[in-house]
Amino acid sequence: MNGRDPRLTYWDAVGAEKTFTHPVDPGWTATMGREARILDYGCGYGRVIAELSRQGFSDVSGVDLSSALIARGRRLHPDLRLAVLESPPHLPYPPTSFDVVLLFAVLTCIPNDDAQRALIAELVRVLAPGGLLYISDMVLQDDERNRDRYATHARRFGTPYGVFATDDGAVVRHHDMAGLYALLPEFDLMEERRISVVTMNGHPARAVQLLARKR
Repeated sequence: MNGRDPRLTYWDAVGAEKTFTHPVDPGWTATMGREARILDYGCGYGRVIAELSRQGFSDVSGVDLSSALIARGRRLHPDLRLAVLESPPHLPYPPTSFDVVLLFAVLTCIPNDDAQRALIAELVRVLAPGGLLYISDMVLQDDERNRDRYATHARRFGTPYGVFATDDGAVVRHHDMAGLYALLPEFDLMEERRISVVTMNGHPARAVQLLARKR
C-alpha cells in the first residue's frame, strides 16, 4: 500500500472495539455446499466466518484492512484463517479462487463510488463462474436525524447523498437501492431481503441483503 489508508486511523483505534450485528441468513447458506471456498472480505473480528464454521463450512477465510480487528479476531477465534489486507481492494489470490464472497457492512465503509466499483471488480476476479456474492449493507434511512446528516455532509463536501460522519469519527455511507444494483452488472440477483440491524454505535437501522450469482 502506498501510504497509510486513512480509514485505518478509525478502524485500528475506535473501530477496533465495535460490535457488528448484520445477521447471516441460514436459509441462504443452506443452499451452499459445505465444501464451498468462502471468503469474508472485510471480516472484522471474524464473527461471520466463525458462524459459518459452526454451520459446518470447512474452507472459510477472512481478510480485513485493520490489523487491530484481525488481532482481535485471532484472539477470539485462533482456529480461523484471518489475514490483514495489505493493499485493498487487491486480494492476494489468483482468479476464480472462491465460490462465495461475503461483503457484510463493507460498502458502508467505502463512501466513494469509484472505490466501491474497484472493490466489486476485484471480487468478480476472484469469484469462480457461477460463484455467489452475499452483500449485507445499509440503506438510506428516512428519519429526520439521518436526512439532516446526509444533506449537511453533501453540502459541505460534495459527497453523494447518504454519506455522513459519525459522532466518533467514521465517514460512512447509506445507500439507495439503485446505486447498489448498479454495482452488480456482472451478476444475476437471486435473492433480496430487507432487515433491521443495530448499527455499530447502537442505533436501530434498516439494511438490505442481496445474494447474487456471477455470470
